[in-house]
Amino acid sequence: MTNNKKVLTWLDEMTKLCQPDNIVWIDGSQAQLDALRKESVESGEMIELNQEKLPGCYLHRTAENDVARVENRTFICTSKEEDAGPTNNWMAPADAYAKLSKLYDGSMKGRTMYVIPFIMGVKGSPFSKVGIELTDSIYVVLNMDIMTRVGKDAIEELGEDGDFTKCLHAKKDVDPEERYIVQFPEDNTIWSINSAYGGNVLLGKKCLALRIASYLGKQEGWMAEHMLILGLENPQGEVHYIAAAFPSACGKTNLAMLIPPKALEGYKVWTVGDDIAWLRIGEDGRLWAMNPENGFFGVAPGTSEKTNYNALATTKKNTIFTNVLLTDEKTVWWEGLSEAPAHGTDWLGNEWTPDSGIKGAHPNSRFTAPARQCPCISSEFENKNGVPLSAIVFGGRRAKTAPLVYQSYDWNHGVFIGATMASETTAAAAGAVGVVRRDPMAMLPFCGYNMGDYFAHWLEMGKKIPNPPKIFHVNWFRQDENKKFLWPGFGDNLRVLNWIVDRCEGKADAVETAIGYLPKPEDINIDALDIDMDTLKEILTVDKEIWKEELKGIKEFFDKFGSKLPEGIKEQYNNLEARLG
Repeated sequence: MTNNKKVLTWLDEMTKLCQPDNIVWIDGSQAQLDALRKESVESGEMIELNQEKLPGCYLHRTAENDVARVENRTFICTSKEEDAGPTNNWMAPADAYAKLSKLYDGSMKGRTMYVIPFIMGVKGSPFSKVGIELTDSIYVVLNMDIMTRVGKDAIEELGEDGDFTKCLHAKKDVDPEERYIVQFPEDNTIWSINSAYGGNVLLGKKCLALRIASYLGKQEGWMAEHMLILGLENPQGEVHYIAAAFPSACGKTNLAMLIPPKALEGYKVWTVGDDIAWLRIGEDGRLWAMNPENGFFGVAPGTSEKTNYNALATTKKNTIFTNVLLTDEKTVWWEGLSEAPAHGTDWLGNEWTPDSGIKGAHPNSRFTAPARQCPCISSEFENKNGVPLSAIVFGGRRAKTAPLVYQSYDWNHGVFIGATMASETTAAAAGAVGVVRRDPMAMLPFCGYNMGDYFAHWLEMGKKIPNPPKIFHVNWFRQDENKKFLWPGFGDNLRVLNWIVDRCEGKADAVETAIGYLPKPEDINIDALDIDMDTLKEILTVDKEIWKEELKGIKEFFDKFGSKLPEGIKEQYNNLEARLG
């Protein structure tokens, strides 16, 4: 399929290492993909679902020990340990190659190696990057076809001499003790072995689109961020674009696909991306964002018509479900979807009833669905230039600390707000409840280099953007004394986004506080909400004593970075300390 010598040399090396019986190039044609689906059903790798009710849909079950990303087995391999930084696991590249080569040696004997050329981003876009993933899993091939743009287009984009991200995956024995997800940023290479779970093996996703891309962005002067992108259209037909970063369990996908409440008739929200944004400075001096993915890899449990109608509608056809319950009608079910079926087969393949005492679907079960099927997909989804950002929003889950919304004073202060992002733990299963977990820009597990240098890159980008987006922080999770949420959330979050857009447009006033600019309560529309002005004022309060405590946690986190913490961040810390008195 290609004469690119870099590709052919690398493929030859990896073939000698893994020793597959066959090699199949993925050209992206419907006939080839249909044949692979058929083969995967015959081998038991996939289960064909009810084609009348769920056309083009399949179910896959992973091994019981292989159900989520494995951060403790994920490594950044840079020649100097300090370049990986204190928040990443590090291995010297030579050691990692030596250790993993032994595992890959002969790992595909008796198996087929699939060669998947793919593009992250739209073909012909200045944003886009090409990768090639070698895998022995049809599940990976079919998921990559949904999540990226695979086949001949990628080969054409690569050309005779283009560079690409080298992605190698082997299921091997799915042995958790020998499971490794390893990134070599300096070599533009990713190696994954002994897993068959999506987040560890769809190497275009977090591995390339964030860990490798964040490093490339630093080298090349752009940014790869763990952010949704949405377009907010007002009743006059004007659209403003917002990128937003949230730690897990903060409603990121729901916000990306938000359905406006009836009280805000005439507003529309358009989804450009639900997870990843690549950001570049446009010729007009604004920051432009593109979603490099082609699909959604969403968490199934909790997704329903009520919580996220658009996400659920996206999964009605051409979707691969992983680790959900199989009903007797050969449809799928998970906790939070609807009333439980009387009988089915759980994610482990065992007979299940609601009285079984175990969950029918794994809590991290997934759907992989084509983005173009989303009812609210943006008309700009395929735009080669991306979309221009009016605002960047950071968020977290805080019971008392952060107000509903506030705006940074300027870009550097906004970077500080992103760098100090945090959420409080919600489930006892994850340890103590209410423990503050720092997750700067929601990138803690995904930054491909030293996070101190990452903060510096943000500050540096700010100097280069003539017309930067304004930066905000939101918190939908303020609680009263009885631990009851004060803000309704979900579709009503649009009311906060409207204030954000008004600030970007210079149409709304604000109050200056120690932490940033806050809305005047009367500027947040609470028409038809079960909230009075006193409650709104409470959600917008800034308690200086709580924030002084917050400073201690921030300092403790920043101390990890030592001399790598940029002066610009230290300055912002000192400024906040002074403003808090």
